[in-house]
Amino acid sequence: GIYSISLLQTPPLMRRPIITRVEYYNELLIKRVILYEVGSGGQVFFIHNNVQNIDLAVNRLSRLLPHLQIISMHGQEPSAVIKNKMVLFSTKKVHILGCTSIIEAGIDVPNANCIIINNSHLFGLSQLYQMRGRVGRSSKQAYAYMIVPKNIKLSNRAYNRIKTIEENSHLGAGYNIAHSDMNIRGSGHLFG
Repeated sequence: GIYSISLLQTPPLMRRPIITRVEYYNELLIKRVILYEVGSGGQVFFIHNNVQNIDLAVNRLSRLLPHLQIISMHGQEPSAVIKNKMVLFSTKKVHILGCTSIIEAGIDVPNANCIIINNSHLFGLSQLYQMRGRVGRSSKQAYAYMIVPKNIKLSNRAYNRIKTIEENSHLGAGYNIAHSDMNIRGSGHLFG
């Protein structure tokens, strides 16, 4: 009873829920998903949250899709370089932005309607939710793919995070996700 809670359950007009899928890493699936999105005039975020080998992941995508424009971006680059790359992406000169979780908050590219999050089991629930929110910012249908490596045993926490984000793809699900996150991680101390 300290504060009353206000919930934003009503989405912006014409907004659609983001179709969210959990998949094992599969280059043919990734290629098909990207070709579908680019073929319908959209753009794709490919999240690979490892600065040391993001260029390897982007090069793999370039070999898989040689006719598409793909660039990489991460937070250790100078701000002017990041800005220039975002301008290229937001002006549709680039089809795929391979990046770290740097796009987690604040980026609005209405033409980007697909996000592929590689190694999604390594992210927190709020990070997954924020990154998924980078797509679906127009009236077009958006898709989010949570990719996990094959032959890996997920911890219970990682499994619960990924299942929660997959099951809560309806508009206005933020409260449900926050509640699940509290159940997964624990609530901590109120006055801690």
